[in-house]
Amino acid sequence: MKIFVTGATGFVGRAVSGELQRRGHHVTGLARSRDSAEKLAKTGIGIHTGDISDPATIVPVLNDVDAVVHTAFDHDFSRYADNCAADGRLLEAVVRHLEGTDKILLATSATVVTGDDTVTTEHDVAVDHVPRSASEAFLEFSHRGVRTNIVRLPPTVHGFGDSAFIPAMIAKARESGLSAYMGDGANRWPAVHRMDAARLFCDAVEQARSGVRYHAVAEPGIAFRTIAEAIGEGLGFPVESLSTERAEDHFGWLAMFAGLDNPTSSDWTRETTGWEPREKSLLEDLETGGYFNPPHH
Repeated sequence: MKIFVTGATGFVGRAVSGELQRRGHHVTGLARSRDSAEKLAKTGIGIHTGDISDPATIVPVLNDVDAVVHTAFDHDFSRYADNCAADGRLLEAVVRHLEGTDKILLATSATVVTGDDTVTTEHDVAVDHVPRSASEAFLEFSHRGVRTNIVRLPPTVHGFGDSAFIPAMIAKARESGLSAYMGDGANRWPAVHRMDAARLFCDAVEQARSGVRYHAVAEPGIAFRTIAEAIGEGLGFPVESLSTERAEDHFGWLAMFAGLDNPTSSDWTRETTGWEPREKSLLEDLETGGYFNPPHH
């Protein structure tokens, strides 16, 4: 297939693009800058110049491909709600252009979109008050001639090159001299290695269902306290429970995620696709993946 990937130079998108190439697909990646274009060129990926903030720059390439895999997202968490809304607008523009073509549009969402602390399944619908739910509105076009699907990612997608929540927690610990969690730390984060996530994206494209949500979840729920303890051990720092007020000061922008209880199942995904994670667990990656040997690029 000819497949267009947004975020092809990003942490997850690089892995997805590489796996698609290994499977024999022709991949074109979105390049926002000359630097991005050069990175893509080195991997043999085709280049389309554009920007996710300007949907009109994305549309031209859609006529030339069989599928779109959208992994790009603006991770400036100081503008999180705005960025989620912008992601929804981009997906709406793309899916409207693809309407009636029977092409595939596979986009990225998050396991937190159901807004509940019960075990989230693939059949649970995103709730409007969670900002990231904007990334799932396009799914309704599955009845309008587009094979729309979603891969939900957990709060921690780990592996070499990780620059998201786990490195942020490690940075906060270095700044303060302690590794922290909120309250009793029993709230749970699901997790997946980025290479396992990449394989699921590729399986989803190749199996070409429609109107489906997949969960790229290898571990359904790791207690946040356990993660904090692993970070404390890795740094040789004490581990401490913080009140909500102290945690907000300690974690900063990360505080809104540090208290999340987001247990998530991937049973349906595994049964339906045959996907099985095979990479390191999060705690194994913290022990051996170089997270405590900065800079971690």
